[in-house]
Amino acid sequence: MKNLIFVSLLSFCILSACVDIKPNENIEGEDRLESLEISQDIDVKNLAYQDIVYVPIYSDIYFDESSEKCLLSATLSIRNTSFQDSLFVSKIDYYNTAGLLVRSYLSTPISLSPMASVNYVIEREDDSGGSGANFIVELSGNNEKLKPIIEAVMIGNYGNKSFSFLSPGESISMD
Repeated sequence: MKNLIFVSLLSFCILSACVDIKPNENIEGEDRLESLEISQDIDVKNLAYQDIVYVPIYSDIYFDESSEKCLLSATLSIRNTSFQDSLFVSKIDYYNTAGLLVRSYLSTPISLSPMASVNYVIEREDDSGGSGANFIVELSGNNEKLKPIIEAVMIGNYGNKSFSFLSPGESISMD
C-alpha cells in the first residue's frame, strides 16, 4: 500500500511539472505583455530619447579545468527609472554565441509606465544561447534624459553550492 501511495505521488509530481509555459505567459496562461503593448500610433523612432542596449547573457559557464559546463537561468530586467515619463521598448532580441538570432520577444512595441519594469526569463534548460549569448534591446521615450536600467541576473548551482551574478547592459547606440 505504501508503494502505491509513493508511486501515485511521484507520478503526480512528474506530470504536474510537465506544463509548457510560453516565454511571455504567466502561470495562468495569459500573455503578460499584451497589456503593455502600445495601442495608439506612436512613432517610437522619432522620439527624443533613442538607445540600443547590449546585455550579455550566460546560458552556461565552465566551472573546472575539465571544461565541464554548468547551466544557468537568466533574467533580463528592463526598468524605467523615470517618475514621470513612459519608456517604449520596440525590440528585445536574443542572440546565441555565434551571433545568430535565437528569438525575438516583441512583435509590437511595449510601453513601461513610470517606475515600471518587465522581466524575461531564459530557463536553465534552454542552452540555445550558449556562453556568449546576448540581448539587444531598443528603447525610446519622450524625454531625452531618460536613464533606464537594463541588466541580467544569472543563477546557477553545482552540488550544494549556489551562485548568482549580474551583467549590466551597455549602450551601443552610434548617435
